[in-house]
Amino acid sequence: MSRVSQKVVCYVVQRDKLLVFTHDELPLTVTGVQVPAGSVERGETLEDAARRELEEETGLHASKLRYLGSQEYDLRPMREECAVRHYFRAEVDEYPAEERWSAAEIDPSAGGAPVPWTCWWLPLQDAHVLAGGFGALIGRALSD
Repeated sequence: MSRVSQKVVCYVVQRDKLLVFTHDELPLTVTGVQVPAGSVERGETLEDAARRELEEETGLHASKLRYLGSQEYDLRPMREECAVRHYFRAEVDEYPAEERWSAAEIDPSAGGAPVPWTCWWLPLQDAHVLAGGFGALIGRALSD
């Protein structure tokens, strides 16, 4: 049986664009287009995990979070794991002036060296290109 893990996913929307990132040193065919997301640490609330992951992966601070729901995602055959993903719409006080900026996973969960990527704004109508089911609840993020 697969291991079950708790994950958070953050949607940050600004001017009909969604905050995404792509890895700098790995092919798009391996990593795809992603949104800020990651594991909930022991003793951490879902909201705290969402705020932490957003800041770690983009440098942005969530001023407000709205819970959108959850969904199970089977990660096999990549790894023997089923993720319960908890989706949030995140509001941030300050948006970067740049259309693209560099960020990185400083402490990857699998260990090893930091993993660099580029954050950028994807038009919402193109959100269907998100990797691994990350776009599952994007419609809920757009409703009030």
